[in-house]
Amino acid sequence: MSNGFYYPAMWLVIGGLALGLVLLNSSLAFYRKQVSHDPVLRGEYNRTLRVLMAGHRILWVFVLALVSLGFLAMYQDYSATQKTIAAARKQHWPVYDKQKMWETPDPYLAETDADAKLVAYGRDLIAHTQDYFGKDGFLRPASINGLNCQNCHLDAGSKPFGNNYFAVESTYPQMRARSGMLETVRKRVNDCFVRSLNGQALDTTGREMNAIVAYLRWLGTGVPKGEKPKGSGLVEVPFLDRAADPAHGKQIYAEKCASCHGPSGQGQPMPGNPRDYPPLWGPESYNEGAGLFRMSRFAGYVKANMPFGANYSNPQLTDEEAWDVAAFVNSQPRPKHPFLDTDWPKIEKKPYDHPFGPYADTFPQEQHKYGPFGPILAFYKSQPKKN
Repeated sequence: MSNGFYYPAMWLVIGGLALGLVLLNSSLAFYRKQVSHDPVLRGEYNRTLRVLMAGHRILWVFVLALVSLGFLAMYQDYSATQKTIAAARKQHWPVYDKQKMWETPDPYLAETDADAKLVAYGRDLIAHTQDYFGKDGFLRPASINGLNCQNCHLDAGSKPFGNNYFAVESTYPQMRARSGMLETVRKRVNDCFVRSLNGQALDTTGREMNAIVAYLRWLGTGVPKGEKPKGSGLVEVPFLDRAADPAHGKQIYAEKCASCHGPSGQGQPMPGNPRDYPPLWGPESYNEGAGLFRMSRFAGYVKANMPFGANYSNPQLTDEEAWDVAAFVNSQPRPKHPFLDTDWPKIEKKPYDHPFGPYADTFPQEQHKYGPFGPILAFYKSQPKKN
């Protein structure tokens, strides 16, 4: 007999017995009232009263026994189910291998997670951020730009070398030179909201933040603390021995990017889909404080992921094309950097391609933005390390 039938039937029987108790109580009350002032009736109905009281006690015993057995059966069934789930989760749990390209955990681990609903909600927030916070968002409308989180973190942050989240759970909290402080996952999520999404931060204790954190935790399932699995983040594109060329990048963009993102880089509707290709510059794109505004980050992003259909094992851009299209896109107008006065409190820790001075070196700002980056990196590697 399936639990879908057994438990409802059991509680129906218990409900029937409870109804019987109510009727018996009513009968006892009626007879007691009738005989309370009449000795003749009291003698006549004394036997009936004793039978009713005995039946009352028996019914109580049955009800208590059935309720106890019902809860015991439910507990045993729950325990057996949990053991089955635990065994299945162990079977599906990924084995960490530094040399193996990391993949998204088995969906079963999300479906049976203690926070399964939060994990699912977090994934939807990443994939369809516009639905919640965009111009017509139903949660907090017009509080971000025209991007979804997964426009920068492909496949909801699960694509190898697609700026994924595989190493978030394993590497946070961490000291970050950009802020000069120990950052939590929640701080890092809000960094994306105010930089890449050029919008308002989330309530760090709210359901949406909790859901995103739960999803990021699930994506990091099986990754040991402190480890970064192969395929996390972005590919590193070899340096050019020249500066990246925005003019050549403009040609590459027209040939390989404009069909999706539009000639003016403002995105456009996806054919047969209610969603849009994302804007790459302009007021609805990421601001100058976003990670992708760094040339190396954007070049690594497009090298392994663009145009549509590309991946790390089947790139469609050469290294030169990746650098040059990055230079073109990041030379276009976009919202200004909102944190220039507070980012990188120790200027010697700025990345080689951070496009805003001051610097702890003599290389010009133009070279920090477009390269060549080799001489800058070599300079810093030659300097004594500082805390």
